[in-house]
Amino acid sequence: MTDVIAIARQLGHAIQEQDEYKNIVAAKNAADADEGLQNLITEFNIKRVAINAEACKTDRDEDTLKKLNEEMRTAYSDIMSNENMKAYNDAKQAFDKVLQRVLAIVQQSADGQDPDTTDFSEDCTHDCSTCGGCS
Repeated sequence: MTDVIAIARQLGHAIQEQDEYKNIVAAKNAADADEGLQNLITEFNIKRVAINAEACKTDRDEDTLKKLNEEMRTAYSDIMSNENMKAYNDAKQAFDKVLQRVLAIVQQSADGQDPDTTDFSEDCTHDCSTCGGCS
């Protein structure tokens, strides 16, 4: 009998050997080491906490909330324009595509489809009644 758990562990090792995995790890490490980016993230989180605190007050100040929201949006924009964050997001998108394919093949195989031909389709709605079959 095949030990499906052992095969899943082998799959885990194979995933970690993919360039997309190595790229996301490197991008995450670079983002984590970017002091400027980490300061921006801290600033964003502080603004978010301040917004929540102000919003929970019974006598909240709408002008203060508006100002804090603007500051939080600016902080978010600064985070997303950081080169290390851009690189991380790009690497994450590429890695997520690999995982989508792997998960689609596993799920569709568990649903009885041929593991050798089933694959991920970006058009898949996951509602099989709307579909003529996965490509």
